Amino acid sequence: MPTGNEKVNINILVMGQFRSGKSTIARKISNPEVTNINKHVSKKSDKEATKMKKKSFKYDRALKKLEAKHKHGTTIDTALFKFETTKYLVTVTDVTDRRDFIKNMITSISQTDCAILIVDSTAAPYRLDEQTREHALLAYNLGVKEMICRCNKMDATTPEYSEERYNEIVKSISSYLKRVGYTADIPFIPISSSKGDNLIERSTKLDWYNGPTLLRALDQIREPERHSDKPLRLSLKDHDEIGRNGIIAIGQIETGILKPGMKITIAPIGLTAKVKSVGMNRESVQEAFPGDIVGIHMTKKKIDLKRGYVASNSKDDPAKRAISFKSRLVILNLPGGCLIPNGYEAMLHCHTFHGCFLFKEIMSKSNLMSGTDDQDDQELKHITQVNPDHLDKGDIGIVEMVPREPTVVEAFEKYPPLGHFTITDMGQMVGVGVIMSVDKEDGDGANKRGKKSVVIKYGKKLVIAVADLILEALTTSYVNQLLCPESDDEEDDNEDNKR
Repeated sequence: MPTGNEKVNINILVMGQFRSGKSTIARKISNPEVTNINKHVSKKSDKEATKMKKKSFKYDRALKKLEAKHKHGTTIDTALFKFETTKYLVTVTDVTDRRDFIKNMITSISQTDCAILIVDSTAAPYRLDEQTREHALLAYNLGVKEMICRCNKMDATTPEYSEERYNEIVKSISSYLKRVGYTADIPFIPISSSKGDNLIERSTKLDWYNGPTLLRALDQIREPERHSDKPLRLSLKDHDEIGRNGIIAIGQIETGILKPGMKITIAPIGLTAKVKSVGMNRESVQEAFPGDIVGIHMTKKKIDLKRGYVASNSKDDPAKRAISFKSRLVILNLPGGCLIPNGYEAMLHCHTFHGCFLFKEIMSKSNLMSGTDDQDDQELKHITQVNPDHLDKGDIGIVEMVPREPTVVEAFEKYPPLGHFTITDMGQMVGVGVIMSVDKEDGDGANKRGKKSVVIKYGKKLVIAVADLILEALTTSYVNQLLCPESDDEEDDNEDNKR
């Protein structure tokens, strides 16, 4: 967690059409004379590019992977590169197409502070493509609250650097983003990645534009909160038994602060344990914060831990097993081309959990993927249907869902990192969503109902709104190995659970 004059880490997700210029933009703004990219990766990419005789290949390579492996062999750092601005340490995830985008969502790369949407300005007349629509829907419905649009290839418009084309793009995309749910002013920056116009310094060829450059816009991103003031939630990734000395659990802190000596509850199994020590990068630490991947040395000698379990402070709103939950989700694809009915089953991916779940009841639906680009917002006729029989592609539904196996999820409003999810079926992305409320198993096994959803009317259309749909991003900088230092201290855990 930054202190003093240290720069704050922010996480950027780059989206856009194939060949819209994302890698070229990354190459320009990561110029070592202006910012600081990983030089080792850059040199390695140069050598590989020379061998393959592809000039542009090296820039794609720098964005594909900074290979970092968990000590158990799981790749946990993909498509990332880093540089500095005046204000921030920036981690960028490049998404080259929808398949990579979906993969990144499932592996929690979607926990980002700002999405950058790259638009190809050369098409005339400009029409909002399906991939751009999907990316915007995914970003919003996964809780990304800030977005910046880059109108790229302005040097290739007719005429060159056309203000008319820029205005056409702004009108089309801003209208759609408003319909998706973005309400804040979104900056649209005309650029040429190949020429370097408006990336780092202002271009005289775009003198009609009075806004910030790309690099300046990054510094204008609001500094993200890291949820350190919330109760502890730590999603488990793995664990290791160390004989008589207990267990080391490995996971990522999603909210709150973890300290040695803390008594933690592990849900959904409800066991408690005392934290003997906390380790990061092979060193003991006295505090760990949201975004940190840590090793926890616990006094328990035998616990059947699984990926997707959640550790929490036993004395501060401990995590509990979810019986059912109400969610707001958008359907992006239909599995096998079939409509999604009540009783539908698929795979749910939430924080580190992956498991089967059931659509118990589709409570309502509306559709934001229909309509033409030039329609006025007041003329849109997106009508919410109550208790529909099914969901179709493009539908935004309110659904009561039931997990088929013990799991822990939270309402997005209270614990954002544990409150958004993706749905897959037969290896295909089906949808994304956020959790509005959760029915939890109470201490005595009873159900405890969370908050209800809210229905709000906007003009001529009804939509389902989730209060404060804001994802305060966690850092996505992963470490290569985690090993919590062994402690020679032997403590008796007199507070073992009696199940």
